[in-house]
Amino acid sequence: METQNTAVGLDIGTTKIVAMIGRKNQYGKLETVGVGKSKSLGVHRGVVNNITQTIQSIQQAVSQAEAATDIKISGVTVGIAGQHIRSLQHSDYITRANAEQVIDEEDIDRLINQVHKLVMLPGEEIIHVLPQDFKVDGQAEIKEPIGMYGERLEANFHVVVGQVSSIRNIGRCIQTAGLSLEGITLEPLASAKAVLSQEEKEAGVALIDIGGGTTDLAVFKDGIIRHTAVIPFGGNVITEDIKEGCSIIEKQAELLKIKFGSAWPGENKDNEIVSIPGLRGRDPKEITLKNLSKIIHARVVEIIEQVYVEIKNYGHEEQKKKLIAGIVLTGGGSQLNHLKQLVEYITGMDTRVGYPNEHLAGDSDSDITSPLYATAVGLVLDGLHRQDKQQPVAESSPNSDKESPEIPKDPLPVRSKGFLEKLTERVKEFLENAE
Repeated sequence: METQNTAVGLDIGTTKIVAMIGRKNQYGKLETVGVGKSKSLGVHRGVVNNITQTIQSIQQAVSQAEAATDIKISGVTVGIAGQHIRSLQHSDYITRANAEQVIDEEDIDRLINQVHKLVMLPGEEIIHVLPQDFKVDGQAEIKEPIGMYGERLEANFHVVVGQVSSIRNIGRCIQTAGLSLEGITLEPLASAKAVLSQEEKEAGVALIDIGGGTTDLAVFKDGIIRHTAVIPFGGNVITEDIKEGCSIIEKQAELLKIKFGSAWPGENKDNEIVSIPGLRGRDPKEITLKNLSKIIHARVVEIIEQVYVEIKNYGHEEQKKKLIAGIVLTGGGSQLNHLKQLVEYITGMDTRVGYPNEHLAGDSDSDITSPLYATAVGLVLDGLHRQDKQQPVAESSPNSDKESPEIPKDPLPVRSKGFLEKLTERVKEFLENAE
């Protein structure tokens, strides 16, 4: 039973790979049982570009997480991001055969499955179909149509699309690392699960997750996800700029950024200087902190402005769509000094840094409550949620052993048909490839 109620989140990032094992405690909060972290060596801008290295990094993170506990990791919930992710708005409808009966889950699933048949660009696949609001027989702005009468059921959807090959490559890495793929979640959605409160999602909030290779955005309003985007820049391009601008090696640039970096050049005096040892017998380099933060500032402004364009695309400037709770920053990049002030200055929106402690148990290790782990925590929550959905039905009829595993087959997976169809397709493909 030990492993039954634990879930594993695997965050395959551009800079690091995190495997996190978690379970719910008696208060329904998330307890992390084991965490493993390894340097990610085969991922560029959120996309796997070296399978062998990625597999090694995954195995390293997994065995590190297992070492902290006696649980053997088998299945994982993985996050997907990367520059190939795009999202679109789509509306669709179904006509119900029997208007005398009330609308039920099945009707909604029929509608969602219809959206899954949308024709995509070659090589693209639908990852998520997220209903926004429903219309029943022309009556608009219905949040929950279940239990209502009506013949024509229509809905607006937020559809997230990604490249098939990239998703398959991730699946391939996981399979070769000896793990099974339990679910795929869009990373900005996972991070949102970990750091946002329900009140913020209701009021309207934009979550900006600044990772190493990508910056992910998720916009919520009225408790529903309204817009997602992945911007192919993150903390790594800042390091890259420091490296070029100061003519130093990457390791030094990264350390400079973390230790002395600031997004606001006005903060540094002209005479603050850091000395960096030269390479093998060369003279040390002297860099002024003012110059350092100018370099960082220029790149951060570019990233934030791109994100702000996406927030405007969602419609933040319309009165009805205003994001009252403003912006929440998370991910490793959110730890940059004075970033909050800069974001507020550029966007004019209230900003806070989001820590993934919304659902974590009180005695959690302070490392895990760092914004670095937001996505991993969200993926574990997602895995636990998926288990919860599949368990109760199976347990409710202990007397008929034959039927209990059969019952959840139908009603449950339909809800996330997109995932499960894809997973089975993927597994089949792997087996064919394996031959």
